[in-house]
Amino acid sequence: MSQSALGVRAYRRGLTELGNGCWAWLQPDGGWGWSNAGLVTDGDQSLLVDTLFDHRLTAEMLAAMRDASPAARRIDQLLNTHANGDHCNGNALVPEADIIASRACAEEMPHESPAMMQGLREQAPALGEVGEFFLHCFGRFDFAGIEQRLPTRTFEGELDLAVGDKRVHLKQVGPAHTAGDVIAWVPAERLVYTGDILFIEGHPILWAGPVQNWLDACDHILALDPALVVPGHGPVTDTRGVRAVRDYLVYLRDEARRRYDAGMPALEAARDINLSDYESWGDAERIAVNVTVLYKEFAGDTSPNDVLALFGLMAQLHRDRRR
Repeated sequence: MSQSALGVRAYRRGLTELGNGCWAWLQPDGGWGWSNAGLVTDGDQSLLVDTLFDHRLTAEMLAAMRDASPAARRIDQLLNTHANGDHCNGNALVPEADIIASRACAEEMPHESPAMMQGLREQAPALGEVGEFFLHCFGRFDFAGIEQRLPTRTFEGELDLAVGDKRVHLKQVGPAHTAGDVIAWVPAERLVYTGDILFIEGHPILWAGPVQNWLDACDHILALDPALVVPGHGPVTDTRGVRAVRDYLVYLRDEARRRYDAGMPALEAARDINLSDYESWGDAERIAVNVTVLYKEFAGDTSPNDVLALFGLMAQLHRDRRR
């Protein structure tokens, strides 16, 4: 079990009961691929919030949930909060579930398939520094043979779900972290599952943007006044964790803007920005992606991001920080 400055529950691997038929599945240390998931139940009805990065991890989680609640023996509904594989690669293990996602998430999901990840893993030894960094991030996960099960129901904007007598309100807040980010609010419990809108005590990563959408998402969560917040990565938190992520994004945006206006190249800016206030947060190399995507935003460049090139930039910073 690890200690956390922003956590409000013990941060240990496995199922954490949040009260009145709700749980979080936590995976310390919350770094690359070590994502959280959630379970909402009422009576014999259930909603699973996200699956995990591979089948072994997802199967372990589902077994623990079935032991904790009879309602989890059959998952009725599954929400994928976004398209990253560490939140949806286990979908095939809940074949009976209606899989719900934003339309943008459903459209993005095929472009990050388990087969693609397995191919990159096999090619990694020939990819030099980028391949080494890829294995550092994802080498402990098994993508072989995973069947990608895509959403069966999509929406745009907002959607209310019924889980027994409980209402769960879905709101699309992306594009931000990814194209189709969704948060799930359980008002009766003052509980929100945020997906990767929140990385608690780890550096968030701006795959999509714009950053203002991400700030607006944080403001929306704060306006809900939740008692408990289950992030996509890291410990269960409260509004302090939301504010910490928001403050980080504002700081990074403003520092990147100053360097952009001064003509400093993006990677140099990523190296130059002082992260001493966040030195305890994991995966600091993600600043290379965040600054690069912010620079594109400042320039009005809406072209797709080159994910492999972004991994190359992170690999450089990761190497530098190990020296």
